[in-house]
Amino acid sequence: MENNNSELVYEKYLKYLNPSLARLMKVSGCANLESEALGCAIYDNLGNRYLDCLGGYGVFNFGHRHPRIVSTVINQLNKMPLSAKIFLNEPLAKAAEMLAKLTPGDLQYSFFGNSGTEAVEGALKLARLYTKKPHIIATHNGYHGKTFGSLSVTGRDVFRVPFEPLLQDVTFIPFGDANALEQAITETTAAFIVEPVQGEGGINVPPAGYMTAVREITKKKGVLLIVDEIQTAMGRCGYNFACEEERVCPDIMVLAKALGGGILPVGVFIGTPEVWKAFEPVPLIHTSTFGGNPLAATAVLASLQVLVEENIAEKAYTRGLKLKSELQKTADEFPAFIKEVRGKGLLLGVEFINAGYAGSTMMKMVENGVIVVYTLNNPKVIRIEPPLIITEEEIITVGEAFRKSVSETVKLLGGY
Repeated sequence: MENNNSELVYEKYLKYLNPSLARLMKVSGCANLESEALGCAIYDNLGNRYLDCLGGYGVFNFGHRHPRIVSTVINQLNKMPLSAKIFLNEPLAKAAEMLAKLTPGDLQYSFFGNSGTEAVEGALKLARLYTKKPHIIATHNGYHGKTFGSLSVTGRDVFRVPFEPLLQDVTFIPFGDANALEQAITETTAAFIVEPVQGEGGINVPPAGYMTAVREITKKKGVLLIVDEIQTAMGRCGYNFACEEERVCPDIMVLAKALGGGILPVGVFIGTPEVWKAFEPVPLIHTSTFGGNPLAATAVLASLQVLVEENIAEKAYTRGLKLKSELQKTADEFPAFIKEVRGKGLLLGVEFINAGYAGSTMMKMVENGVIVVYTLNNPKVIRIEPPLIITEEEIITVGEAFRKSVSETVKLLGGY
């Protein structure tokens, strides 16, 4: 492939997009142009091949350009990509039906938007509308998006504080501490929003039984449980939906990222018939111009079918154990530099002793042909989040690149 003017594109980023991000990408060795992607591989404009262990922050569960999802979407594109919003939308109805059948418990009614943060906004609105209460409980280091409502329940000050005042009546509690939840609930509490595994918080896994206890407490106290599965669902943690591991059935679930099959941006919140009653008096009380368009709904339906028919969750579970084992070998070799390898399924994180080791290792891994990045709320943690179709051979390659990158970082930084 020819060099497609990466310097010119870099200059345009500096001048028209995000100068500080452009500089960060250049320092990180990511200033080439992404050119093509297929399966677990990304190619840049120079013809370099990279194993994708970032997976679009959890978007590419089914790999890049999954042929079944692509062909289905192309077929719909040739018929009607966007909705006229006047007549009934068949792809949307089919996607909502399959979601209702697959999701746990009594979850039944869906609202489709265009992103995860938009879905969180809708979930918070529904919770407050149904309960007629203002108070929301969230977790420290939780991540739910960056629009005003979702940012209000995102648990990192660096993102939240510059935009305050945000939503009032939000309380943050430690993740994984069910007792803290019980103590935080008041007479004005509408809902508790929580991730089954914190993604941007640093791939934090709660103690066994945490989600079960959370569900019991919220039911006892008459508080809605919103489970944010934007990054943990669609097979990522070894289950279709991560909350299924403890058979937890929330009142509202939020989905996005991989829901669009790596083809189109989609977000959705789905609720039980009981909570959905709050929307019935005013049918247009919550709307989205592009939400639920036929093209996106077609991608959702195809993705859900692939999830089930190709046993994606089972693959994530078994291959996640293999990848975690490969990463742990390096952690055992460099205990003075790596604190822990953790995660569920193929949502894995490696926590380093400090952010310097993490940042250097991340850049070295890109040099060694594997794309990774740190988590937004904890820069000491590198996420390893490949497509769930990754092969065992590719897992070995990732393990080798990780060991090489850590070794090079140790030589470079020493006792930094």
